[in-house]
Amino acid sequence: MIVEYVRYRIADSERRVDFEKAYAAAAERLDLAPQCLGYELSHGIEEPDRYILRIKWTSVEDHEQGFRGGPYFPPFLAAIRPYIGDIEEMKHYKRTSVVSAAGGAA
Repeated sequence: MIVEYVRYRIADSERRVDFEKAYAAAAERLDLAPQCLGYELSHGIEEPDRYILRIKWTSVEDHEQGFRGGPYFPPFLAAIRPYIGDIEEMKHYKRTSVVSAAGGAA
C-alpha cells in the first residue's frame, strides 16, 4: 500500500465550495476503483485556502496504470479538471514503521 498526497491552494472562497462539490462527485469514482483503498480530503484551518487530499492505493503501478488506464479515471478527471492548476504537490509516499499504537492512521 502507498499513500498519495495532493496539496491544493484555492484562494477564492467561492471556488472552495465548488471544489468540495467536485471532489464529492469525483470520489464516487474512487469508491468504485479496486486500486483505491480509501481517501480523505482535509481543509486547512489556519490556512483556509489549503486542502490536502490523501488517497491510499494498492501500489504506485495500480494507481498510475490501473486506475488511470481504467474506466473510472476519465469521469474522475472531468470532475476535478478545473482545479488541476491549483495543485502545489502531487506525490506518492510509503509508510514507515512509525505509526500510532492505536492502529495507525486510517
